[in-house]
Amino acid sequence: MRCIGMDVHRDFCEVAILEGAELRSAKRISSSEEELELFAQSLGEDDEVAMEMSGNAAAVARVIEPHVAQVVLADPKKVRERIGNGPKTDRLDARALARLLAGGFLARVWAPNEATRVRRRLISRRGQLVRHRVREKNQVHAVLVRNLKGKPPMSDLFGKNGRQWLAAQALPADEAETVDACLRQVDFLSAEVELIERRIAEQALASPEIRRLLTLPGMGIVSATALMAAIGDIRRFSSPRQLVGYLGIDPRVTQSGSEPARHGRISKRGPGYARHVLIEAALHARRQAGPMKAFGERVAKRRGHNIATVAVARKLVVIAWSMLTGARTTPSLARPAWRRRSAPPSSPAARRSCRAAGGPTSGAGWSPRPSESAWRRSWANRPRSPTGGWWPIGGLLGQGAEKAPTGEVIGRVGVARWRCFGG
Repeated sequence: MRCIGMDVHRDFCEVAILEGAELRSAKRISSSEEELELFAQSLGEDDEVAMEMSGNAAAVARVIEPHVAQVVLADPKKVRERIGNGPKTDRLDARALARLLAGGFLARVWAPNEATRVRRRLISRRGQLVRHRVREKNQVHAVLVRNLKGKPPMSDLFGKNGRQWLAAQALPADEAETVDACLRQVDFLSAEVELIERRIAEQALASPEIRRLLTLPGMGIVSATALMAAIGDIRRFSSPRQLVGYLGIDPRVTQSGSEPARHGRISKRGPGYARHVLIEAALHARRQAGPMKAFGERVAKRRGHNIATVAVARKLVVIAWSMLTGARTTPSLARPAWRRRSAPPSSPAARRSCRAAGGPTSGAGWSPRPSESAWRRSWANRPRSPTGGWWPIGGLLGQGAEKAPTGEVIGRVGVARWRCFGG
């Protein structure tokens, strides 16, 4: 068995081969697919290849992988920590990769499958288009500020009324041309974003995991697809804490000696676009009636608005992990409040509430099990959504929440959880 290190660049790859105790540098090969295929055919079935993860490393690995025992994609930061701050050349990097592979010291990077790569490219492209559109809109606002036009009287300057207001403003010729050009760019970019979002919706509807994430409060098609693109294979994470740390929404911890641990700002490791959509989902979830809103309000009273939003985002990640791993595949069925009481409700309001939920209002017939079984059967046999999962509350699939026969919605994990508020 040989250990082969490859320092991959756009146009060429530097190769080093470690066989036994002998380490030698091979000739430099081109990064073209034909040249890589010839190089891969010259390798043995028991050879192992290591390369740092970079822009085209995954494509190089796909060509070589069928011809060798394994291809290891290494974390560039961890490789640099192992190598140290000595001389750095392509030849030395390839030799260092071969030695680290033979010693088992390489920190591997998970290689996504093709479906995950497609989702990541779509989300990345949409983000670029949206940022470009925001820049064009900001130029229009800058023109208005330079010419002392004040704040527009409408909330959407680029809607129908806003454009009519813009056309009525007296601007210098060059500034008017700038506004017209920016509006044309905004229209073009909006059309491109719509096409990308259509592709993202197709990806979402074809994925059971994304459809399941859509039931989370605050999650839309774009945010659920972006989260699934960042996660990839949920089996990589053995616990929700690992997923939270991978997405970078866990707090930094400083502790030494006998001093208590101090928690700071979030680590912000991992993909930034995933944190962005999680914070947006948390902001929407805090506006919807339900446990997420109540949880956010409790944290906000103690720690403030920003920390509460991050806490809600973290809770969404924990619930998403449970749903994707199968630990939570259906909404939790909460017992009606009158089932948990040791005595019938006493107040008139409580009796009216329990009567509306089908519960007893007196001591007679106060056995919970038969009625509760019937309640659970009626819940399990209710109509399902056309997406194959539960109806999302305020989701982008646009059908609203279900109405269960036992009471009033309070929200739970983005799907309807029902109970009677009695006594």
